Amino acid sequence: MPLSNRAPVKVWTDEVDQCTLDQLSDLSELPFIHKHIAVMPDVHAGIGSTIGSVIPTKGAIIPAAIGVDIGCGMSAVKTSLKASMLPDNLYELRSEIEKRIPHGRTNNGGSADRGAWGNPIKCVSHYWNTFLSDEYEETITKHPKAKGYNTISHLGTLGTGNHFTEICIDESDYVWAMLHSGSRGVGNRIGSYFIEKAKEEMERYFILDNLPNKDLAYLVEHTEIYDDYVNAVSWAQEFAELNRRIMMDIVLQCMSKFLSSFTTTDEAINCHHNYVAREHHFGIDVLVTRKGAIRARKGDLGIIPGSMGAKSYIVEGLGNEESFFSCSHGAGRKLGRNEAKRIYTVADLEEQTKGIECPKDETRIDEIPAAYKDIDQVMENQWDLVKIKHTLKQVLNVKG
Repeated sequence: MPLSNRAPVKVWTDEVDQCTLDQLSDLSELPFIHKHIAVMPDVHAGIGSTIGSVIPTKGAIIPAAIGVDIGCGMSAVKTSLKASMLPDNLYELRSEIEKRIPHGRTNNGGSADRGAWGNPIKCVSHYWNTFLSDEYEETITKHPKAKGYNTISHLGTLGTGNHFTEICIDESDYVWAMLHSGSRGVGNRIGSYFIEKAKEEMERYFILDNLPNKDLAYLVEHTEIYDDYVNAVSWAQEFAELNRRIMMDIVLQCMSKFLSSFTTTDEAINCHHNYVAREHHFGIDVLVTRKGAIRARKGDLGIIPGSMGAKSYIVEGLGNEESFFSCSHGAGRKLGRNEAKRIYTVADLEEQTKGIECPKDETRIDEIPAAYKDIDQVMENQWDLVKIKHTLKQVLNVKG
């Protein structure tokens, strides 16, 4: 692939549009990329950096490459329930999940926003006070402008866009609970703040105007601002993991209310797909930024969801070093949200989600299955990165 300058780019798909190629070309010009950039088969253009990219760096980190949905990822739990034990109509279960887990966004995210807790439930307060509050206070004391409006009030909440909760059936008719969310408003604020701080640093050293794209502003290792950012990102990733854990507990409680008695199995997965980690690749320690990608070391379990009307996959990593032990995080969008709303109707959404208990209204048209790439083609393109352990088909979906 004819991308310019220093770092090679290895791509696991033939379907890459020009805007995405341009972003990858800009990224490849940065002097601190280690070995190469790995591009997953669900790749598409993003804000600041390409979604579906794995970026190993030496001595620097790019805040916009991680983005503002820090720690966004998936959680899935297999239960002892079989499909035959589900009621014919899942509307009551969907309504209970929607009632118990704050989701969506109203009032521009202000007071009485339906997507936040008015009064956080007991377990939310416990997780916040036990695991999160002290370190967060340290960060915002040092960086007051990184303080988020919603902190504890977003812990255990779903969000908007492509964030979802689902009930699924696997190839052996076992029932799974699955969900997708991240670090919510507090992670967004941290990400936005440090993206601007990186630009300030570049400007201070007269580097900003020489970057191929100003959104690729970076922070240099062994500086105080770099350390502060890495610590803040680590905190946001923990917030995101706990956020999913709380919601999964609530989903299982909702299922217990309406379904036969069941247990959960040891097949439980909680994995990030927007994050950074220090790892060892090709002989040295580097920082690996996965923007819309999950870690797939040999034996790692991961979740690759399709759209709300398609299949999803539980996978096991093959440990492919060329991908920096990574794979795709989903199907990947092929249409922007506004384009999807322009092309499709509520009737189209109803047709494409037939048989799935989910909201089917104008606010969800941007999440219509046709707006996403073919998940089966995405899986075929990464045969050397993961192997499929379970194939899931959703029967219930709650969108943010």
